[in-house]
Amino acid sequence: MSETVKAAFVTAAVLVIGDEILSGRTQDTNSSYIAKWLGEVGVQLREIRVVPDIQDEIVAALNALRARYDYVFTTGGIGPTHDDITADAVATAFGVGIDYHPQAMEILGAHYAPGEFTAARKRMARIPDGADLIENPISKAPGFKIGNVFVMAGIPVVMHAMLESIRHRLVGGARVLSKAVGGAVAEGQVAEALGALHVEFPDVSFGSYPYYRDNGYGVNFVMRSTDAKQLGEAVDGVRQMIRDVGAEPVEGN
Repeated sequence: MSETVKAAFVTAAVLVIGDEILSGRTQDTNSSYIAKWLGEVGVQLREIRVVPDIQDEIVAALNALRARYDYVFTTGGIGPTHDDITADAVATAFGVGIDYHPQAMEILGAHYAPGEFTAARKRMARIPDGADLIENPISKAPGFKIGNVFVMAGIPVVMHAMLESIRHRLVGGARVLSKAVGGAVAEGQVAEALGALHVEFPDVSFGSYPYYRDNGYGVNFVMRSTDAKQLGEAVDGVRQMIRDVGAEPVEGN
């Protein structure tokens, strides 16, 4: 598989936090959702990291990512249990204190019935100093933004809702367009032609993804670019490339 990607105008990374992801007990669906969502607003996801519930590792990963990319989105570790240490790790990464946020306390206090707003649940109102809250219309416990970092829940339905509440805060660049064409070919048959297309269309990224199915094998080619004209011409070139080796191009994956 080969893929070359031109430098993005606006970039992002996702930091997934949680032992349950690394153990395989929980599947990470948030990263793919965020990637597609960011594409809609003109932000290109460049990196995904998964780290355990260890503060030093969260801090190191967060500092590396926030220095390299325009935005960083974290998921997981902001719940009420002892291993939910993301907020503390983020505060450490930014070198700020952390305390109960008055507005977060008010939101959660109004959400729970009398006597149910326990000490454990109050942990979800601990927010790093200087951070702004991210609305959570599902379970009310807020996420937060500090610097270029958006800290969100790990539960997918909650994370989705938090993303929508921050859409207006993002400044995107040119939107990346994508087109897929497949064919019953082998990568070795088209490698030279694909390389020539890459040279001819430098502003288009070309990805080749082999597949094996009951009815045979083939390759899906995915072209991406912010230039609609070049993308269209590159796609035409890939279609012809497939025909040149005796196969018929198939639109889509």
